[in-house]
Amino acid sequence: MRAFESPQGYQFWLTSGQMNLAKEISAEDLYFELQASWGITKHMGGLKATDELIELCHITPDKYVLVVGCGIGLTSCYMAKKYGCRVLGVDISAKMLDWSRKRARKAGVTDRAEFMLADVQDLPFNDNLFDAVISESVTAFPPDKERAVSEYVRVIKPGGYVGLNECAWLKEPPPELAEYMSRTIGGQFFTSDGWQELTAGAGLRDMTVRTYKINALSQWLYEVRQFEFGDFFRAWFQFLSQYTKSPSFRRIIKEKFLAGLSLKIFRQFFQYLGYGIFAGQK
Repeated sequence: MRAFESPQGYQFWLTSGQMNLAKEISAEDLYFELQASWGITKHMGGLKATDELIELCHITPDKYVLVVGCGIGLTSCYMAKKYGCRVLGVDISAKMLDWSRKRARKAGVTDRAEFMLADVQDLPFNDNLFDAVISESVTAFPPDKERAVSEYVRVIKPGGYVGLNECAWLKEPPPELAEYMSRTIGGQFFTSDGWQELTAGAGLRDMTVRTYKINALSQWLYEVRQFEFGDFFRAWFQFLSQYTKSPSFRRIIKEKFLAGLSLKIFRQFFQYLGYGIFAGQK
């Protein structure tokens, strides 16, 4: 098992509304550490997309499902509660796992949902263990995506399913949009054809590929519905409180996320970026 470790020399913490960065870190590290601090994760399409993956992966109460990059446990606990399956969620962030375990206790699914630290590029499991692997807005971020998807396939049983929900370029993005996304979020997004090629190369067959456009209002509604009312607004309250009270936090947000953002970029985001559902069988 390869547990997550922060890059050498990198110290990051949030206490009493203060944020400190000992040195520069990657965009994706900052993006996910902020989400972990507020107790929020999200993916395109919300629960609608999650239900679609669950259907395509044929998840029923007798299945054992691995959720890679489980974040704060939204999908893991949702599946365990609504579908009655057994779920193991893995993430490289201990903070995310803390949120996941709290959510499982609150949802009353600790008997069916477990969580552990793991790297999706080197999953600490035997071959042919799970009935399905679910990944939502995760596979864009590992440096070795081919290895990650191959690991997903390795740990599912013959006849099992892998289901991905990933951001997908609807068409070649303009340079300013691609640069902004790389600088603020990191990761690497592909077109639908690119994602399909990646999954097929790992040995998945009978692929289902569905690509969706998004808009600002529908995505915001997806996110609100995915969270409990209190959780969603608690996270935004923490963000606004930190932004108001902490000059260092405000500086980081301005430098990392607001610099270069314009109405043009915002419009391009919804013109060029959507999401794809990709599911196949081993």
